[in-house]
Amino acid sequence: MAILMDGKAVSAAVREEVAREAAALTEQYRQPCLAVILVGDDPASEVYVRNKHKACEACGIRSLQYHLPADTDMPTLLALVQKLNNDPTVDGILCQLPLPQGLSEKEVILAIDPKKDVDAFHPVNTGRIMSGDYGFLPCTPAGIMELLHRYGVTVKGKNCVVIGRSNIVGKPMAMLLLNESGTVSICHSKTEDLAFHTRNADILVAAVGKPRFVTADMVKDGAAVIDVGINRMPNGKLCGDVDFEAVQQKAAYITPVPGGVGPMTIAMLLKNTITATRNHWEEEK
Repeated sequence: MAILMDGKAVSAAVREEVAREAAALTEQYRQPCLAVILVGDDPASEVYVRNKHKACEACGIRSLQYHLPADTDMPTLLALVQKLNNDPTVDGILCQLPLPQGLSEKEVILAIDPKKDVDAFHPVNTGRIMSGDYGFLPCTPAGIMELLHRYGVTVKGKNCVVIGRSNIVGKPMAMLLLNESGTVSICHSKTEDLAFHTRNADILVAAVGKPRFVTADMVKDGAAVIDVGINRMPNGKLCGDVDFEAVQQKAAYITPVPGGVGPMTIAMLLKNTITATRNHWEEEK
């Protein structure tokens, strides 16, 4: 039976560390500040933004929220981003994706100052991840690495397989594993004989968005299985990309859904905000 990698417990520990750092920065410099932009009324996005606001408040990070109507045009949105770029008291800027139809996510990401890009989506930051010289890490892959570290799962020399090649999870996840000397394969919808690759994985990361896609026969005995997926079933319950009940019988470590990778994402966003504040303080010295 696999050891459960408890994202709630680990994220709580990370948030405690963030709260201590935020308190120290507030005393010695100024209160860390995260600005979040939400455009439109997507219910899921509203929940995410609300959770981020609560997490900031709980950790002593100042939280600014900008809720724009769905019919906002690009010049208005970009003007707000520029205003926040120019505000020396704002450390991090996050624009909640997806944006309403007609707005360019690419333009918004490019407009955010890379030094305030706490999502690490700007090409400057993604390029730094490629080189291994990074300041911010994308929150979900960073959260996964934090889980691996805290549970003592060694990456060096291990066969690592990432299913999914998105810019937000798959690609940066592969680079972080590679930066820790893992032997990395990225699998996707065009991969031939996917199970051949997954059965050889010591560390398997599933980020495909298909309920219970990874079955027990696809998993190596004793593997660490990280489930990034979050899918709502017809009965309203959440499940991941991994057939949890069956796979936990074979794996050495496994993340649950919910309560695994999800809580880590916001925790790492808070950590990135602290990093941004420290960087701004260093620049001002």
